[in-house]
Amino acid sequence: MTTMADPPATGAGWLWSELGLVADVTAQAGGGDLDDLVGLALRRNPRRAHLLVSRVLGKHLPVEPTVALAAGARLAAQIRQLPGLGVEGAPEGRGLPARGGALVIGYCETATALGHTVADGLPGSHYLHTTRRDTPGVPPVLEFTESHSHASFHWLVPRDPAILRESRPIVLVDDELSTGRTALGTIRILHAHAPRAHYVVAALVDARPAPARVAFAELADELGVRIDVVSLVAATVTVPADIAERAADIRARFDPPGNGLPAGANDLPTASAAGPPVVPVRWLSASWPKELPEGGRFGWSPDDARRLDALLDPLAATVRAALTAPRGRTLVLGTEEFMYVPMRIAAALARGGQGEVRYQSTTRSPVHPLDVDGCAIRSALTFPAPDDPSRASHVYNVGPGRYDDIVVIVDSGVDSASPTPSADPGGLVTRLCACAPVTVLSVPSYRPASRSADGGTSSRASSPADPAQDDPRGQAAPMSTPAAARTIGSGSYDPADVTFLLTDLSGVDLERPTEDREEAMQSGRHYSEDLPVEYQPDDSYLRLYHQALERSARRVALATGVVAELVRVTKPHPVLVSIARAGTPIGILMRRWYGFRHGLDVPHHAISVIKDRGVDMNAVRHLTDRFDRAAIQFVDGWTGKGVMTRVLAEALAGLGLDDTLAVLADPARCVPLYGTRDDFLIPSACLNSTVSGLVSRTVLNAEHIGPDDFHGAKFYRELAPHDLSRHFIETIVAQFDAVADEIDAAWPALWAADRAPTWEGWAAVERIAADYEIPDVVMVKPGVGETTRVLLRRVPWRILVAPDRLTELAHVLALAADRGVVVEQRADLPFSCVGLVRPLGDAPTFHTPGARWRPQVP
Repeated sequence: MTTMADPPATGAGWLWSELGLVADVTAQAGGGDLDDLVGLALRRNPRRAHLLVSRVLGKHLPVEPTVALAAGARLAAQIRQLPGLGVEGAPEGRGLPARGGALVIGYCETATALGHTVADGLPGSHYLHTTRRDTPGVPPVLEFTESHSHASFHWLVPRDPAILRESRPIVLVDDELSTGRTALGTIRILHAHAPRAHYVVAALVDARPAPARVAFAELADELGVRIDVVSLVAATVTVPADIAERAADIRARFDPPGNGLPAGANDLPTASAAGPPVVPVRWLSASWPKELPEGGRFGWSPDDARRLDALLDPLAATVRAALTAPRGRTLVLGTEEFMYVPMRIAAALARGGQGEVRYQSTTRSPVHPLDVDGCAIRSALTFPAPDDPSRASHVYNVGPGRYDDIVVIVDSGVDSASPTPSADPGGLVTRLCACAPVTVLSVPSYRPASRSADGGTSSRASSPADPAQDDPRGQAAPMSTPAAARTIGSGSYDPADVTFLLTDLSGVDLERPTEDREEAMQSGRHYSEDLPVEYQPDDSYLRLYHQALERSARRVALATGVVAELVRVTKPHPVLVSIARAGTPIGILMRRWYGFRHGLDVPHHAISVIKDRGVDMNAVRHLTDRFDRAAIQFVDGWTGKGVMTRVLAEALAGLGLDDTLAVLADPARCVPLYGTRDDFLIPSACLNSTVSGLVSRTVLNAEHIGPDDFHGAKFYRELAPHDLSRHFIETIVAQFDAVADEIDAAWPALWAADRAPTWEGWAAVERIAADYEIPDVVMVKPGVGETTRVLLRRVPWRILVAPDRLTELAHVLALAADRGVVVEQRADLPFSCVGLVRPLGDAPTFHTPGARWRPQVP
């Protein structure tokens, strides 16, 4: 066992000591040690202060290409020894699909080449790596997030989506397992997409703490699968609670001006700052078969591997002929995800020449360099990323005098430079020209045929792979963006139907008794900081729900189709963004209508919008990074006072987004996109999470949600036996065929009619507040949906009902009777009913700064 608990105060181990890191090596394969595999550096990432920098990966540090290839081969050798993979020792009766061995998946960007080399060592395997690069017309099949990463989202975009549905074992490859949460979440997503019997997780270094190791066994038991973990070195790394403060102190001591990455490390250099190239640049184009991918982004087959093998020596000869010093020191650089082919070319260059060849790659990863012994990252060059000049990319430990030649290998999809010495003035090539003569080899980018959003599969299933830090089990239903920890994925809905952009707070105790919560809210605490106790209906109430659903299903289906068609007039291929949680079933129904009527597979995400706190802008940024802004359509269930309409308009001003809300029912008359303006019962309003994907109301509590996180919610797994979420959706969808002709006749007439908002609902709310001497309009909850919420979540005072709607309000009357709430009939309501919250105390105060806001009605 090797222990790095007490390294010397100066020298190679000082950084471990000052950061308070302790690494105990518990297992190693092939004679290597932790020191041989990793060095230590500081991140520029608020989620993690330190970085274990691989000495064999060929990402942040230069390596001999054969060393990087050998690391993957050593991992593959361990995998081959596992039973059940059809390679060595496979038990009888466990044959693989006819198409061959395992599916190997590498994580971008760091492990794209490592995963590829592992696949090389597994005969018959197919390789695919995750990607963060968008290819218009070729949408992802699966999506997930990795919360600790500086760039958290991952896409899987196989050219043949069927590869993800086959029963072959899956091997997940990463450079390091620090907590294992990403791997656990990925397994959940993949298993939900297509179950299989065997998963393998392979990493150079396995640094999981003990609870995380237990979590792998628990997940295997839960799913009824086998999960193996292999690594070259296994170690327990103890991280002190104050490591972020320790890292900040170190940066302050060793960060003089000009040390690579100052405070604005991600600020992009301008052309004038970079200066003109010091030396000429040689530009080469690879002779490359059109049908051969340049890597594993869209998948890589054994046939692809054979075609590449035949190209390597000619490509290396072409590069060698362009070098200024063929027998000197040459650095071959890959670019971000594009690592494997450059690594193989570097190996061929070393094999056929007499010089010294090293390989590494550029990276998105923002590392803080310290030019002192003991820090693995000594210097940095930052430049606009070739595929997206608006963001930064980096290359480390490259400087003047270290190499005689630098060869940059890019794929044409990111090669913005033209073959002239003045091209790319502020980018990578110019920065490198100050270090050594540069040769650029461009490899043609492969692009699969365009396809629908599901590639012929059930959908674009979008889910996360990173559960929360306090829950090592990876329990979250699997998705993407900024620093969102884990998310609740699709809740209990079909992953094809929705992805909730909500941080999973399932392990946090947020529920408070209704009376206590109401008192706190009327004393100034915001309702979004905690949750009501989840109401569980008795059998008689459930019977009322099912009766309401049977009675309303056709009407809901009709309104769904009408509002969906109104949206499609201006957004032929909409991206639906529902307001969690009442809007989410409606977004799913609209998505299903588009598939039923038009054969469209429409993306659908659900985000949090909170009164007085605004829209979850992290979620909005996540969406605008991935979709056409003009296609985004916000969706909710119904309108009451029009609060969500106002919040959207205020929050999205200036972002180039359409803030128009599409709703099923608009009794408040405050939006132009609706299925009806009648305040009818949408049965999903009758229940809480058990008809909403087992998802709670959304939460924004600074104790649990950081500035870069999505807003939060809980996923009530324990209520799964009572879940009616999918039943509700399928009941409505079953009515689509019956109402299709009526929808076709109704929506054009509605489109041509005057749909301008009149805000009649707001005026009615103010009248009611005045009539009952209610101190704040937030205590008036208009409409059947909001009235139901008052009875389920708040302390109701009285319920007002329209006399002609009594027969439609059986569930409201039942709840009111159960809670002893007075019901009054009032004939002048523009709503079917209104719920009034009971004032508590002598002079309740409210969190609502806009309580006396009034709409501007033309």
